[in-house]
Amino acid sequence: MLVVHGVWRAAGGLALWAEDSTLPAVGKSRRIHPYAVAPDVYGKPGEATFLLPSAGGRPLESPELFREDAPGHRAPKLAPWQVPTVELDADEALEFLLTPPDGAGGTIRHLAEVARYAVDLVARGRVVPTVGGTDDVPLALWRPVLTGEDRPWVQTLLHAMPPVGRTSEAGELRPAEEVFAQTLDALVDAAARTALPPEDADTWPGALAGTRRAFTATPEQLAKLRHDLDQWARDAAAGSVRAFFRLVEPLDPESDDPWRVELSLQAADEPSLVVPAGDIWESQRGHTALARYLDAPQETFLAELGRAARLWPYLDRALAAARPADLPLDTAEAHAFLRDAAPLLAGAGFGVLLPSWWGKPAARIGAKLTAKSPTAPATVANGTTLGLDAMIDYEWQLALGDHTLTEAELKRLAKVKAPLVRVRGQWVELDAKRLAAGLALMATKGQMSVLDLLTGAPAAAAGLPVVDVQASGWVRGLLDGEKITAVEPSGQFTGVLRPYQQRGLSWLAFLERLGLGAVLADSMGLGKTVQLLALLSRENVGPTLLVCPMSLVGNWEREAAKFAPALRVHVHHGAERAQGESFPEAVRGADLVVTTYALAARDAEALSRIQWHRVVVDEAQAIKNAATRQAVAIRSLPARHKIAVTGTPVENRLADLWAIMEFANPGLLGPASEFKRAYAEPIQRQGDQAAAERLRRLTQPFVLRRLKTDKSIISDLPEKLEMEVVCNLTAEQATLYQAIVDDALAAIEGAEGIERKGLVLATMTKLKQVCNHPAQLLRDGSRLAGRSGKLARLEEILEEVLEAGEKALLFSQYAEFGGALQAYLTGRFGREVLFLHGGVAKSGRDEMVQRFQGGHALDQRRSQADDGPPIFVLSLKAGGTGLTLTAANHVIHVDRWWNPAVEDQATDRAFRIGQKRNVQVRKFVCAGTVEERISAMLAEKRDLAERIVGTGEGWITELSTDDLRDLFTLDRSAVVE
Repeated sequence: MLVVHGVWRAAGGLALWAEDSTLPAVGKSRRIHPYAVAPDVYGKPGEATFLLPSAGGRPLESPELFREDAPGHRAPKLAPWQVPTVELDADEALEFLLTPPDGAGGTIRHLAEVARYAVDLVARGRVVPTVGGTDDVPLALWRPVLTGEDRPWVQTLLHAMPPVGRTSEAGELRPAEEVFAQTLDALVDAAARTALPPEDADTWPGALAGTRRAFTATPEQLAKLRHDLDQWARDAAAGSVRAFFRLVEPLDPESDDPWRVELSLQAADEPSLVVPAGDIWESQRGHTALARYLDAPQETFLAELGRAARLWPYLDRALAAARPADLPLDTAEAHAFLRDAAPLLAGAGFGVLLPSWWGKPAARIGAKLTAKSPTAPATVANGTTLGLDAMIDYEWQLALGDHTLTEAELKRLAKVKAPLVRVRGQWVELDAKRLAAGLALMATKGQMSVLDLLTGAPAAAAGLPVVDVQASGWVRGLLDGEKITAVEPSGQFTGVLRPYQQRGLSWLAFLERLGLGAVLADSMGLGKTVQLLALLSRENVGPTLLVCPMSLVGNWEREAAKFAPALRVHVHHGAERAQGESFPEAVRGADLVVTTYALAARDAEALSRIQWHRVVVDEAQAIKNAATRQAVAIRSLPARHKIAVTGTPVENRLADLWAIMEFANPGLLGPASEFKRAYAEPIQRQGDQAAAERLRRLTQPFVLRRLKTDKSIISDLPEKLEMEVVCNLTAEQATLYQAIVDDALAAIEGAEGIERKGLVLATMTKLKQVCNHPAQLLRDGSRLAGRSGKLARLEEILEEVLEAGEKALLFSQYAEFGGALQAYLTGRFGREVLFLHGGVAKSGRDEMVQRFQGGHALDQRRSQADDGPPIFVLSLKAGGTGLTLTAANHVIHVDRWWNPAVEDQATDRAFRIGQKRNVQVRKFVCAGTVEERISAMLAEKRDLAERIVGTGEGWITELSTDDLRDLFTLDRSAVVE
């Protein structure tokens, strides 16, 4: 496999290099000849120094390749390496990044996102022409104009930048903001030029098109050009008060009354403060309302209208009046304002208010589809698989929202020439071409595929949205999962399904009969495993391959033996696994073959030779990176039915959704590049609700997502009570904390690049350790009692837990501290305390779980206060997934990982099916410390919390030294003696 990497260089241009997994190492790396990276039409050969993750004296394999442990099991570090490259200028780089190779590495994928964003900015007109270069060689350049609505996506791109992508020619890491700004500037300039016809003129306007950026100008001409551009840029910038435009429709649509655009001033930071033109001209009220923003509202009002008139020349008519207040428009002009001028003005920062009906589906003619299956339900039920290519009968009608248009209404609309008309009491945008296309669509009859039904492709080709679909037969069941026929588990299934699990079984069986893949995305603890085993027990039509993480192999064996003992289970794992000719023989003797993701990639060829009836991937987020060897191998496995099982909400992570759905139903969401263009970019960048609704409608038939907090799904699961427990530092802790902060800030201020990042992360670790206990930081084996506020609070809580006869789980990310807690709490309470960490063997892990559960089972309605040790200490990594510990109804996070998804997974060891009590979840933080400040930041700034999910604490390394000082500084008032 060839993996291509790239770095945007400080001097400008893109440097590419590659790694080939099929070649032996050359010297100390697998770097190959540069022209294997890109076609000969791109760039020129070169050589550069890059920082690469290294260990054992060589660079590590790319993450996209199958990575073995670091040589000698040493922690990898960034080290400089000379590599052969292909050097691309900005124009070549843009072309290359818009169609990246299949083996694109993380840096290329990130740069490709930046390139697509650059093209998007150009398409939206968010660019300005500038002058760069030097006085001797001036350059005509385009630069991006970023507004507030661009900020979320810019921050996302900044935080997603791979560290290798920030390396410089000097072998140092550059700031992410600097790299991003240089890259975006260059790609925006290149993208703008592709939209303009080249010119031969050796002038500044001529140099803004084509690939030649240099132009000729005398020093005087250059100075005047720069002055004029600076003045223009200042005039184009909005201030604290902006012009506000409100379109008002005629009160009587049957009269000749005009539409009107009312003119006002609006405070930019207080949108509810709108002062009409009449108040600006004729009363003191407008002056008083705007007093804190400006001194001369009338002059500002005229200046704002003049600025807007550059974008909407119709305003010149209003400016011709001595005191402009509104602007009358006829119907065609009002439509032009709605369609063209309003988005342009809003994009430039002006306030715009349009009628509430504009932009809604009911304001446009749409297509209504009636579909039915020509295949008898009995045929489908007998096992005929149909798939996405199955054909259905259809009929089109035209509609306004929920109202189907009659033939008489359509004839009347066909004669109307106005772009806005009144139909059934509401205004409607009437596009003659779209109406004609709709009438032509109605005339078509016959059959379409299931894929065309879901995508609405015929209507989209006619430029019409699909506003409603009415279906019958199995098509109705596909579109509305509630309408499918219920099926019962077979007698070979020994469990009892809850009502929602019964529906899950019926849904899976229904899609299987249609030959369509499924994504079972129930939240953790709702029994996805049980639903799958009920499905596997129904009929023996061929072997099922189940791919899961290694930690869940034993769980699948145990659950199969418990709920489906008749299933013949074969585990394909380990050095002694069946290989060669013995593997097909082993499959013939099994109903369920269980293997791991690593082996699925390694043994892909052998697995692909089996014609599986079904392939199931558990914890399907493992294939979310579609280009990895693992994901490619698993997608290629042949099967009549594919199921992805995940507790991750795939509907909120679009790249993950594409990768998982491409496994379950190949081709449903189109190629990855088309999916990004049609869905990912509009939804994630512009918040396009129409695109989000299209994607939901397309994927909904294949994704089943239920939440255990939904009482309509499961009414007997108790509440989860989450609380933050604030602890105080002792004087000893405070002294150590302050010493760490003082030393760290002095060192951080003088450091740069990767050294600074390492210092920040090391400081965070030390501060969190001292918040836990001084002995954890000092590692001196000293006593624990009386020296930590957290430990004191933990003892108080555990006393109450034990007195009530209940059990508790204690999570810490530090295995060493977990061991110290086990020893101390055992002596403190005179009760056995269990401790699970990464070094515990599988047999020991299973024994601990069994002893802690104390015979507790799903079907028991009994107190959990008797059998087994009452306290279980777990390291977060070893005990955060794959365990059922419902004997506990208290969960305590002694220290925080600052990743809500990870913490929730750990909590769900207790909060899952089988839990009979309310689960109390306590998250410890120390008052006045970095722990409390981060917790407050995440609570107050939801967007920050969403950005750092899954990234741990790496985002903190990008903060300025002043911000770090505010974050780390100890509040002495929170210290207790």
